[in-house]
Amino acid sequence: MVQFTGNYTQTTKENYEEFLKALNIGFILRKAALASTPVMSITEEGGRWTMTTKTSLKAIELKFKLGEEFEEDTTDGRKCKTTVTMEGNKLITNQKALKSGEKDVMVVRDFTDEGLTMKMTTGGVTCTQVYART
Repeated sequence: MVQFTGNYTQTTKENYEEFLKALNIGFILRKAALASTPVMSITEEGGRWTMTTKTSLKAIELKFKLGEEFEEDTTDGRKCKTTVTMEGNKLITNQKALKSGEKDVMVVRDFTDEGLTMKMTTGGVTCTQVYART
């Protein structure tokens, strides 16, 4: 099994604007998101995980235990019941929107020795982002 914990910097993103549109993100926030280069830090201690993603605009921190549902306020303003699970070399995040009309999102982070590939899917639209281990 590869190491999940560490620091990562985004190197590429594909179909991100279409993904943001599917979440009904407005033009200005989409352009800001597209212009940023996120860095991600993942730590684990005693079964408690912390995943921090930082851009020039903001930092987002998720704290969780694998398989335990928690409430999350997402960067795009959705309130979700979120669960993170591990399958092999993957961390899978399922966000279930609490408000009617808002979308669920599934995020699969596939880890390798070089970094991770993150696929985010909502409403049939998938975005792929690649992060290098730093």
